[in-house]
Amino acid sequence: MVAMMDTGRYVSLDENEVKRLIRDNPWGTIVTNTAKGLVASHYPMLLEEEDADGISIVSHVGKPDDDKLELGQHEALVIIQGPNGYISPGWYDKINVPTWNHVTAHLYGVPEILTDEENWAVLDRLTHHFEDRMPHPVLLEHQEEYARAEMAMTAGFRIRVTRFEARLKLSQNRPQVAGRIIDELDHGDNYRQPALADEMRRVHTPKESA
Repeated sequence: MVAMMDTGRYVSLDENEVKRLIRDNPWGTIVTNTAKGLVASHYPMLLEEEDADGISIVSHVGKPDDDKLELGQHEALVIIQGPNGYISPGWYDKINVPTWNHVTAHLYGVPEILTDEENWAVLDRLTHHFEDRMPHPVLLEHQEEYARAEMAMTAGFRIRVTRFEARLKLSQNRPQVAGRIIDELDHGDNYRQPALADEMRRVHTPKESA
């Protein structure tokens, strides 16, 4: 079971919300505190859907990032960032200050280094994830010898998340002007962010009773 950190008004303790965020935003930042200090790197992250009880993500890094990050030696932080954007005080109905709405998740766990075949399976799934929508997908099996040579220069890993902190800062404290902010994000001339507007609709649209 994942231990969750509750530290503020906009924190979400909903594991399913975190899984959705990873699915919709498969680009993450991994940070570790190494013997030489903090090290960060950036790679696509995929959710392991079969892990129903808890959150597990898989990815890979290019060598020698695995050594620089000291993968597998201690806890790592993975940051997943969803839609975000500037919110003007001019969109409110009274005096306010500028702010920034965002959807983010911090995931913690010790990376497990994958075997070559596990890494290949993850890279294959990653390629399918992005290529299947293309009119002519270019998949690893189409160029397996070349792809396996490239794979040798990567290190795959899995993180079974032991705790997470997710924040959905979406003007929950200003429900009276949420509609106006959503409209500005959808159609405004200066700070249009339709994806962020969609996230706001998720929290401001009344849920239908069962």
